[in-house]
Amino acid sequence: MNYAAQTTDPATFEIVKNSLYKIAEEMRVVLAKTAYSPLLKSAGDYSCGVFDARGEMVAQGPDLPIHLGSMPDAVRAVVAAFAGDVHDGDVFIHNDPYFGGSHLPDVNVVRPAFYAGQLLGYACLRAHWPDVGSATPGSYGAVTEIFGEGLRLPPVRLISRGTMNADLEKIILANVRTPEERRGDLGAQLAATRRASERLSALAQRYGGAKLVGYMAEVMDYSERLMRATLADLPDGDGSFEDFCDGDGIADDALGSDAPFRIRLRIKKAADRLSVDFAGTDPMVAGPMNAPLSVTASGVYCGLKTAIDPNNLIPPNSGCWRAIEIRAPKGSVVNATFPAPVVYANHEISHRVADMVMGALASFLPGQVMACSQGTSAILTLGGVDPRTGRYYVSYETVKGGFGARPNKDGINCITSGISNTMNTPVEIMETSFPVRIESYAINPDSGGTGRYRGGCGAIRVWRLLDGADATGALCMERMKSPPFGLLGGKAGAAAAVKLTKQDGTVRHLPGKGAFSAPAGSVIEMITPGSGGFGPPAERDRAAIGRDLVDGYVSTASAERDYGVADPQALREASED
Repeated sequence: MNYAAQTTDPATFEIVKNSLYKIAEEMRVVLAKTAYSPLLKSAGDYSCGVFDARGEMVAQGPDLPIHLGSMPDAVRAVVAAFAGDVHDGDVFIHNDPYFGGSHLPDVNVVRPAFYAGQLLGYACLRAHWPDVGSATPGSYGAVTEIFGEGLRLPPVRLISRGTMNADLEKIILANVRTPEERRGDLGAQLAATRRASERLSALAQRYGGAKLVGYMAEVMDYSERLMRATLADLPDGDGSFEDFCDGDGIADDALGSDAPFRIRLRIKKAADRLSVDFAGTDPMVAGPMNAPLSVTASGVYCGLKTAIDPNNLIPPNSGCWRAIEIRAPKGSVVNATFPAPVVYANHEISHRVADMVMGALASFLPGQVMACSQGTSAILTLGGVDPRTGRYYVSYETVKGGFGARPNKDGINCITSGISNTMNTPVEIMETSFPVRIESYAINPDSGGTGRYRGGCGAIRVWRLLDGADATGALCMERMKSPPFGLLGGKAGAAAAVKLTKQDGTVRHLPGKGAFSAPAGSVIEMITPGSGGFGPPAERDRAAIGRDLVDGYVSTASAERDYGVADPQALREASED
């Protein structure tokens, strides 16, 4: 073990460490209070971080685990592009997945922080913009090159010494469908990163610039020590897992079939180190299910940290991952190369990898893993002209499903899971902001995988487009063909499904990926995936089955068929007493 020991007195270290994490958390508050789009203001699809002068993550806010692996690469891309040419009052922007981004809708705003002329580090706020151009509202079309996915920005200087690059701002806003909303969201990102840079400067004024930079390094060293100590306390082992994805959104034959592809991983843990190897994973696909390595790393880090550190004692930063090695074949779906399209993979591959990490760890850490969650972000975008205002709109929703069962408790119903941490956008916000009516939002019974502990149930959500509101929609969903797996005897959860019903009664079952037309008055019904169960169903407590029957999570037919209950009605009545 050659990692650095702590040199600062413990009290000062704890104060500074928590201050850095509070800076990231305060960025989140500023963004939520000032953003324009419901996706940011209500759902919280963004991440905030504090970074050192080299671009290493020192602190991430309580945001999205999906960005654990890729945000440092994004800031390092700015450092590499502008080394030696960074000034107080500068702000940089970029979204290029091949420069450390995740996918084009995730736009990084990076602001340096200075004190007495010294560069302390950077604040970065990555926010999902509901639209960044392309042929499809919401920028979620099934295309075959990144050039078709929307506006791509390499690391560029948006503000120079306090002066906005007005020409660059005009270019950005000219390439999106809802420029006023984008201007508002960008302004919120600028405000939040400015608050963070001010807080870093204030810390430097209190402790000194050189000392603060040293403390930032020690925070990462502290996380490394905790991660290595935690790994050392766990059993050594070797586990593998293989799973298939539904497809990439591009037809592979004359019938329009979308061929699945496979991901394989192997985890080896020895002493205080752990490696994850994706050897044998399929090559890149034609559609946007190709993940840059930093996106794949986010899925790995999320799965590992959840399993290894269930009490969240290790601060998430770049120091955590020094003990983790990731290997992936270049040109594979988990290590994509330019110009492969990537927009779906950001969440779908990282979801998949995070769940697969749990599956691989189950062979030697069975008490610290969870069954597969919904395994998809279940994206629905809608865009068109709002007849109420005559203005263009773009709606982007990530719909919740089941959270996987654990070794000691059931899963959770209708909640984000795995790499995600977004909130439900309230129905009232959706109906006020967009020309839709949410006609139903309910738990889907029997969708949680059976087991000693039951998987969380998915949801049924129904939208109706208002009169005069013809729309172009797009879907991005996995787990329609590959249901969320159970672990250690637990059964798989229910798969997803989506259908479109037009006003004339015509019904069309929609594929999981790609754009579609939705005339005014159409109804879209989405059934999100459930999640896997944990342990043999025969070992489930009868009282728990009775509560499920009362709550409507399990039907009488399932209780008989899957759990062997002879008289479900009697069990239900006993549970109601």
